[in-house]
Amino acid sequence: MKKMFFAAMLALSGALAGCNQLTQYSVSEQEINQALEKHIHFAKNVGVPGVADAQITLTSLVSQVGREEPNKVTLTGQANLDLSSLFGTQKATIALKMKAQPVFDKEQGAIFLREMEILDTQVEPAKMQSILQTIIPYLNQSLRSYFNQNPAYILSNDRSKAEALAKKLAKGIEVRPGEIVIPFTD
Repeated sequence: MKKMFFAAMLALSGALAGCNQLTQYSVSEQEINQALEKHIHFAKNVGVPGVADAQITLTSLVSQVGREEPNKVTLTGQANLDLSSLFGTQKATIALKMKAQPVFDKEQGAIFLREMEILDTQVEPAKMQSILQTIIPYLNQSLRSYFNQNPAYILSNDRSKAEALAKKLAKGIEVRPGEIVIPFTD
């Protein structure tokens, strides 16, 4: 009797898990991080009129989905700063912390990180901090514009049948700790 009950419970849990796969698709933090590494190439001249020309290149990004703030993605990354001014050329490394709102674009089958906002910066060498504070508003606007136009993750018909189904039937997204879930039903 116990064996029969256990087998029935196992079959029921398997059926429920299978139904879940038919109603949604999940994109993990790891998948988002791989897509960011592969597809995000931010390099921008962030000139500050009358002060300097700054070339900023984003060298790495790592996402945390829904962990620090519900329904938000927190990004940490590093950027290289090449600054040219009347005083010569200087180089610095910037540690960035940003947050954004993930949004699904059904036409493109893509997840965008909208409303990008820089939360914190740390610069090495520290003597560049005052210059960085002058550049931050321009950098923030440039990053916001870049991520509004460039998706963080694009669903593909080629990776798996479930992902192809998600691209076709997606009804939006839900942000859960560690993953973005794409439901197929309302």
